[in-house]
Amino acid sequence: MPITNSPKNIAVVLLNLGGPERLEDVEPFLFNLFSDRMIIRLGPAFMQKTIARFIARRRAPKSSRAYARIGGGSPLGKITADQAKALEKELAASGPFKVAVAMRYWQPGAKETLAKLHNESIQRIIALPLYPHYSIATTGSSVADLVEASQSFSPPFEIADIGAWPVQPEYINALATTIKRGAELFEEEKVQVVYSAHSLPVKFIQEGDPYVEHLKLTIQAVESRTARPGKLCFQSRSGPVEWLSPSPPDMLEQLAKEGCKNVLMVPISFVSDHVETLYEIDMLYHDMAQGLGIRMERTASLNCMPEFIDALKELVLKKISELQW
Repeated sequence: MPITNSPKNIAVVLLNLGGPERLEDVEPFLFNLFSDRMIIRLGPAFMQKTIARFIARRRAPKSSRAYARIGGGSPLGKITADQAKALEKELAASGPFKVAVAMRYWQPGAKETLAKLHNESIQRIIALPLYPHYSIATTGSSVADLVEASQSFSPPFEIADIGAWPVQPEYINALATTIKRGAELFEEEKVQVVYSAHSLPVKFIQEGDPYVEHLKLTIQAVESRTARPGKLCFQSRSGPVEWLSPSPPDMLEQLAKEGCKNVLMVPISFVSDHVETLYEIDMLYHDMAQGLGIRMERTASLNCMPEFIDALKELVLKKISELQW
């Protein structure tokens, strides 16, 4: 879908959560996370950061041990930067697009990224959240942060966000490909597909968040390609509120009771490797499954998989066409 007369002042900004790159980054990263009132309200607004600092300090040691197990920090920043480079290369045939990265809770932050784009005389921005399934806690918060940061620049940026893309064809194709390759690890043996998504407080869904509905749309589309029915669970819950369930440990225990011997876990809401895939799935859940007599393998994360970069490209070009930029 070539873009003719594409202006040189369009940038694509990939939005992601970010992650601590070194162990000393863990506490400040957690502080940034718990300071966000869009995902968690810690007392009255004026107390948010004080309480966030206390929680971050308390949780940092445990989180640091997890990051130490995967090399001393999150690879998310590097992977997202590599995705940006790959996408910019793919978009080159359609116009002189600049692709940048803005992290919600780590560097580079939205204001830092926008300052660089402003210095390059870029005025129009396509915000592309690396969250296929919309939630106020991910896409909503990241886009709001980008828009708020943009208000300090003059002339103002024109920002259009892509939003959710749970059934984008190339994305579905990429997921189906990873599942087919993962299933081959078990050769001819029967295997149960288990989709694992990042959990959310149940109240988000009760208040109208479409996250779970989007997950189901993705799974339905993928299963139409793979003909392998799967089960959905939710990982990475924390705090005393009610979270989406079942958790992966609960799912594995139930499968073990049913006599399941092989599980292929698919990190459905994660498009890049980070602590949830490399530590929680590959280590915690893998070891738990082994203790239950289950062989568990994980599908490869999409990262810079060509099919996935193609999906991002098509999302951008479709949005540009709709906007007539």
